[in-house]
Amino acid sequence: MTAPVPARRKLPIGIQNFRQMREEGYYYVDKTGYALDLIERGKYFFLSRPRRFGKSLFLDTIKELYEGHRELFVGLEAEERWDWGRQYPVVRLSFGAGVLGSQADLAEHLHLQLTHLERRFGLTSTFTHPRSRFIDLLVQIHALHQQRVVVLIDEYDKPILDNLSSQRTDAARELRDALRDIYSVIKDCDEHLQFAMLTGVSKFSKVNLFSGLNNLQDITLDARYSALCGYTDDDIDTVFAPELEGLDREEIRRWYNGYNWLGTSVYNPFDLLLLFETREFRAYWFETGTPTFLIDLLLQRHIFTPNLGHLVATETLLSTFDVDNIPIEALMFQAGYLTIASTSPTPGRWECTLQYPNREVRMGTNELLLHALLHGRTTPPAGNMVRLLQANDFVGMQAVLTALFESIPYEWFTNNPIARYEGYYASVFYSYFAALGLDVQAEPSSNAGRLDMAVRCNGLVVLFEFKVVEWEPEGRALAQIKEKGYAKPYLAEGVDVVLVGVEFSAERRSVVGFEVEKVTSTRKP
Repeated sequence: MTAPVPARRKLPIGIQNFRQMREEGYYYVDKTGYALDLIERGKYFFLSRPRRFGKSLFLDTIKELYEGHRELFVGLEAEERWDWGRQYPVVRLSFGAGVLGSQADLAEHLHLQLTHLERRFGLTSTFTHPRSRFIDLLVQIHALHQQRVVVLIDEYDKPILDNLSSQRTDAARELRDALRDIYSVIKDCDEHLQFAMLTGVSKFSKVNLFSGLNNLQDITLDARYSALCGYTDDDIDTVFAPELEGLDREEIRRWYNGYNWLGTSVYNPFDLLLLFETREFRAYWFETGTPTFLIDLLLQRHIFTPNLGHLVATETLLSTFDVDNIPIEALMFQAGYLTIASTSPTPGRWECTLQYPNREVRMGTNELLLHALLHGRTTPPAGNMVRLLQANDFVGMQAVLTALFESIPYEWFTNNPIARYEGYYASVFYSYFAALGLDVQAEPSSNAGRLDMAVRCNGLVVLFEFKVVEWEPEGRALAQIKEKGYAKPYLAEGVDVVLVGVEFSAERRSVVGFEVEKVTSTRKP
């Protein structure tokens, strides 16, 4: 007998307050077991997750737990596991509101929060420096309540991240140093603390931001806590079962699942809640904002965009980040644009292969990259190219792609050396097709070498090879596909293949060669 589907509840879109979710009938995915596991295993913790993954809600859950509000936990794992006979004072700081552009802004922000905390606990302070006031606050609270204090710090890194553009790096360094002074209080006040946790998007180097706080346990890549934030497949099928009617379950997975931190993969809650609200598949998380410095950095370092979907990095590198040292792999992973696809052991550490987590991120990232690669020029409507592929209209495809490259302004070619190399054209091509949401494979390898790009659409596999020529077409691109036998693996699958050789002229700033040849498989599936 099929279990009855539970009644629908309110969708907690933008809700980060645990009490409100529990008292006002919102859906809630029980994360209290993770909170208890942390509390039982240690004292100082750090967690990095991308924006809008539920970090603030998790900290608020810990706050309500330590303050002993049992009525909020009825029916949850914590109800039977927690000792409700003891309550602890909680100090919570957040740097998520607004943009702090200087040490003065940070000092004022801290003054506001510390003042509110002092009033809440009925205390006064004679100190004006934020670090001294913070220490004094913890000491006084401990003495007043005769219980050690719980410290929760949310968005610990946002003041730095907001100033990472090339014009603001001096401000970012100053804010980093000022925050290091604040966070050092946690180590200095060990005797007054019961538990402490910091959360943020990035994992800054301990040397530069957490100097002295060497007992901070980083659970970012701990497989036991991979699903601490976000929704699992099981959560979708049970807690949110009332919302699934009329939605393609596999399409939900393709669009939004796939974020992984060496354990269970999860969905971004913001995406799922808005999908259930609007019933439309869209890039909800991505549209909330991508830092411009990320795209600028990718272009400055001449990143070959097809490689972004299969980067390899060590576990150590993924945790390496600072104002003056920003590895692309770490930045893309920590911000949520890449996730861990697989791992392999190397002496003393793990090596991780990264990939886009899902369709939303792959499409959104490549759309932004394409816009930057084309110097802000408008691209042809996505529907046009999809319809051309579905109709096998390669003459029309040539016209669209030729117009795409001819729209690039002359100054972009003359001022940018990368625009004269195959990698630039391949990047534009790949990002264009990936932004359409098509099944695109960059540089698929075979015994003969690496093809530039393969696109599966309409029951066909379209194989692309790109070449840069001086002025006139030379026919080398199509010839290479045939000479290398790039079509053989696909023909062996029983799939028909279209070979497309594309030649660009940097001098003419255009597609000058576009040869197409179809090969029919003799082995049908």
